[in-house]
Amino acid sequence: MLFVALAVMLSLVVSAVVALYVAYPHRGEQMPVVPWLGDALGRAVESAPVLADDERDLQRLG
Repeated sequence: MLFVALAVMLSLVVSAVVALYVAYPHRGEQMPVVPWLGDALGRAVESAPVLADDERDLQRLG
């Protein structure tokens, strides 16, 4: 039972972080209460690898 409660809490925390990211840093706005969290999320997204348009087209053909 404890495992289920911890799993639910973890999923709620992750979904809250995703919702905050979509609401503020993804649109280029600063988070009003916790700006350090917005900065951290922005740095994490900038460091993630992204496929360019031409690479995406090559993957569709392959």
